Amino acid sequence: MADFNYGAPRKRGADWNYGGPKWKLSRSKLDFFLECPRCFYLDNKLGVKRPSFPPFNLNIAVDALLKKEFDMHRAQKTPHPLMDTYGVDAVPFQHEKLDEWRENFVGIQYAHALSGFTVSGAVDDIWQNPAGELMIVDYKATSKDGKIDELDDTKFHNQYRRQMEVYQWLFRKKGFKVSDTGYFVYVNGQKDRAAFDGKLEFDVTLIPYTGSDKWVEGAIMKAHACLNAGKIPERTKDCEYCCYVDFVCEEAEKFEGTSATQKKTAKTTTKKTATLKNKKADDTPSTLF
Repeated sequence: MADFNYGAPRKRGADWNYGGPKWKLSRSKLDFFLECPRCFYLDNKLGVKRPSFPPFNLNIAVDALLKKEFDMHRAQKTPHPLMDTYGVDAVPFQHEKLDEWRENFVGIQYAHALSGFTVSGAVDDIWQNPAGELMIVDYKATSKDGKIDELDDTKFHNQYRRQMEVYQWLFRKKGFKVSDTGYFVYVNGQKDRAAFDGKLEFDVTLIPYTGSDKWVEGAIMKAHACLNAGKIPERTKDCEYCCYVDFVCEEAEKFEGTSATQKKTAKTTTKKTATLKNKKADDTPSTLF
């Protein structure tokens, strides 16, 4: 497997930090704040990013292929077979800005007057039911044992729920009629096949989720207060990054303290040795010739 080398972490340019002309509060940044206000502040206010991960290239490929597949039905104004299988009365939604809404770092954007933030989010897909309501759709790819037919009460699945709700909030703020029910198209890579044979097979399930975006406004204003507090928040108890940094600092202080003590002891010992040598030299009688 190839080695990944992403270089040393570096600070982001001021234009991309809070207050800069290119900064936006994306859906992921809002979730970042909910996860750890300290890391959120360091990243968005001071430009100190967390270490990066290797890109999820297989997930990106699945995402691209699913979009092509649903776009074929969008052009024909027909339901996808997955919709028929799960009894969803809808078709892929057509809109001139769909490509823009899907684009990372662009997405659908809303100017939030109270905070002054531009809030954004890039969706995977949108469907529309006969009542004219938009249904937010997100693609998820993984590989685990068993069938995935519901979201669990786990950290990642709760993030998925919030993700859906932020998208619903954004489209409502832009004046669209949005259904409370959205869908996750979940593809699960199968490991029980006899061989790889140059292909990875997936089971595809559709998981409905009824969201509530009532928390979004409050979270935005808390993020605003955090960025304008003028101080770095306390570390979050269960943030693995904060814990790692604190542990490193603690161990470094111990090491430097021990090292300083050792140097001081060595210096004192050297000084005492030199004093004893000088004393011996003074006590040695002179020899006259």
